[in-house]
Amino acid sequence: MRKDAVVADRTSPDEELMRALYDEHAGPLLTFVLRLVAGDRQRAEDVVQETLLRAWRNADRLRGAPGSVRPWLVTVARRIVIDNHRSRRARPQEVDPAPLELIPAADEIDRALRLMTISDALGDLTEAHREALIETYFKGRTVSEAAEVLGVPAGTVRSRVFYALRSMRLSLEERGVTA
Repeated sequence: MRKDAVVADRTSPDEELMRALYDEHAGPLLTFVLRLVAGDRQRAEDVVQETLLRAWRNADRLRGAPGSVRPWLVTVARRIVIDNHRSRRARPQEVDPAPLELIPAADEIDRALRLMTISDALGDLTEAHREALIETYFKGRTVSEAAEVLGVPAGTVRSRVFYALRSMRLSLEERGVTA
């Protein structure tokens, strides 16, 4: 008995169908798919492979089909290309993160140090000046609203804010912070 006859005896009907499908349809199917994927050979080969894999999964149905299976293969290939295109559009495009590492990031340490310095400078103010500054600048109240909360006339609040800002400026300059 010949060796190729033994090999032929071991092949299943599905394998024979797949070999026949590949031999007869893979070339024309690849040509068709190449046009659909704008000449991207790798994508076209992937689509042809997926199409033939689906043919293998549906071997029973294809065996009983009258006529050529090429229209079925072409339809499946076209649908695979459409599905791949839709899935790529649905996902954001992946990019290389390397250029992002060149962009300087906001340094939160400088901000934290600035806030600590301002907090220390606020501690140097008298309580009355600090309260007037906190009510107007930090809490965003008007002079009239701050006067009502502090229980002092509006003119007093304006005066305290003026002197508090002047003291803060001097205190920050002593700490090396310039406005």
